[in-house]
Amino acid sequence: MILSGDVGGTKTHVALYKNNQSQTLFREKTYASNDYSSFAKVLEDFLKDVKEPIVGACFGIAGPIKNQRCQATNLPWVIDAKELSIQFSIPKVYLINDLEANAYGLSCLSPKEFYVLNEGRQNLGNAALISAGTGLGEAGLFWDGSKHIPFACEGGHSDFAPQDDLQIDLFEFLQKKYGHVSYERVVSGMGIQNIYEFLAATKRIELNESLENEMKKSDPARIITEKAMKKEIEGCEKTLDIFMSIYGAEAGNAALKYLAVSGIYLGGGIAPKILSLLKEGIFMRSFIKKGRFASLMKDIPVKIVLNDKAALLGARRYVLEKIKKPE
Repeated sequence: MILSGDVGGTKTHVALYKNNQSQTLFREKTYASNDYSSFAKVLEDFLKDVKEPIVGACFGIAGPIKNQRCQATNLPWVIDAKELSIQFSIPKVYLINDLEANAYGLSCLSPKEFYVLNEGRQNLGNAALISAGTGLGEAGLFWDGSKHIPFACEGGHSDFAPQDDLQIDLFEFLQKKYGHVSYERVVSGMGIQNIYEFLAATKRIELNESLENEMKKSDPARIITEKAMKKEIEGCEKTLDIFMSIYGAEAGNAALKYLAVSGIYLGGGIAPKILSLLKEGIFMRSFIKKGRFASLMKDIPVKIVLNDKAALLGARRYVLEKIKKPE
């Protein structure tokens, strides 16, 4: 058996595959991360009646991996590969960044599992992945002349760079709240809520009593997004417009930093949910707006990942490659 996992701040997906030629899915389950005190508790539940031996496991985790140990960024979990290996009698356990797992999973997807936001030109070279969800993750894919090799980074925590007067005011608002303002503070679920709170606090939008009550009872980012998608509340639409503009700018930054001429991929849970808004053009205009490099940006393909199991598939691919080529 092969065990793979995608550990996020909101949800944790775990899957078990038969170690046969077709790598048949044996079991899969999604857990609410905050319902568990540790990742080991999740695995205890998932594996409680599994009798067959597990030969290898890989878990993509939202956080930096150091010496096969990780303090999750948006969870109070410390995950250690050696400890999991001993506790669950798995000879090979690997921890990789969740975006690195997603990047490995891109090659496991079919063309219909992507939505092409910008056709661009097909060029051989580096690619990059940027994913807005609970947080903001980024990963690079280095082109070695024959294939892409994913690698992790923590670009989502780099400094937010405002692009206009409105965004400068947003930055100053968030600086008072957080001190350091990273892109994750604006391009994520918390980012959507932060942008809305900024617009409301600076009286750039009118408060809606019904909306305020809904947000107290449920996830504010989800409520704001749903209202914006339905074009029901102008303040929510304005919030998503700003969100998409900053998302496009940072995706363009990633494209330039990695010289991702082969393509930029948008992963995470938010992009597929706001697909109709992304088609309207705010994201791409911001992506392309890079001064003297605008013509280069227009040629970069931009694709939205529609399969939310990409990280699971990538983690499976990673451990299979490790088992095939022992260290």
